[in-house]
Amino acid sequence: MKAIGFLEHLPIQDTNSLIEFSEPIPQAHGHDLLVKISAISVNPVDVIVRKSGHKKLIQPKVIGWDAVGTVTEIGEDVTLFQKGEKVFYAGSFIRPGSNSEYQLVDERIVGHAPKSLSDAEIAAMPLTSLTAWEAIFEQLEIDPTDKNNQQKTILIINGSGGVGSIATQLAHWAGLKVIATASRTETISWVQQNGADLIANHRKNLVSEIHNLGFKYVDYILGLNDLDGHWQEISQLIKPHGKIVSITENHRPIDLKKLTKKRATFAWEWMYSKSYYQTPDMITQHDILEQIATMLDENIIHSTLTKELSPINADNLKKAHQLIETNHMIGKVVVSN
Repeated sequence: MKAIGFLEHLPIQDTNSLIEFSEPIPQAHGHDLLVKISAISVNPVDVIVRKSGHKKLIQPKVIGWDAVGTVTEIGEDVTLFQKGEKVFYAGSFIRPGSNSEYQLVDERIVGHAPKSLSDAEIAAMPLTSLTAWEAIFEQLEIDPTDKNNQQKTILIINGSGGVGSIATQLAHWAGLKVIATASRTETISWVQQNGADLIANHRKNLVSEIHNLGFKYVDYILGLNDLDGHWQEISQLIKPHGKIVSITENHRPIDLKKLTKKRATFAWEWMYSKSYYQTPDMITQHDILEQIATMLDENIIHSTLTKELSPINADNLKKAHQLIETNHMIGKVVVSN
């Protein structure tokens, strides 16, 4: 099969930053599905992994953490899927990624693909949906059926990015008053389309921005960008007993003592955690993706695809990486066949 990977951690403009090569099609065993891939999306994590490191690798590393495709083989322990079914998933951090013709993936982190969307629209959704769902409903412990959510406010920092674009929709669906940050005309329009009730400009002082909107504190904060830069504002804005979750790696220690008097909670969200540690609740990612597929088919939420490139090859993957590296990407970029 054809695959795309890298041997060296090079700038994306370099000819060898991503290379095409051939390798044997893997065999499905245990809980594995062998999926023939039709579309993939590129996330900031792809760029981070491609750039981070100094050693030249012996074998090309294949990355990619979003895919839609068709099941062609199943392992002996598979019970959730059959050959021929269309699926979508974000995969695992400790296995070869989706930038290849075929990929092995554990059925417990896979969902049946939505029926009413194009492959590109579907491929935009798995990683960001899982991240947003786990952050909001598991780490912030928000119950989407709780009628009291209408009295509660969530601040989503970086509302127009990949995760923010679906987190805004899910928080809106759960009944929360959603304040999303955006600073440009096009990003403001995008977050409003996704259900944001109010906008705060993250290029200005967020404390002043939230106070100007009429709130002293917010009940929940979802940090999707620059935790270091926003920590002072986050600790000031969180309500006593409030909850904060972040997906961004900090580059210096954050001062949790700032939350002591407020008795506020801070949690990390890492979408790969369940498959990385093979946790007993790993199958919840299957359940989440099944729910996301239903919500997409019922138009409760919509795909966050904003840019599609075709076909899947090294040149188009490089273009997708370059788009992510601008840090101005709205929604998601997908490469499809």
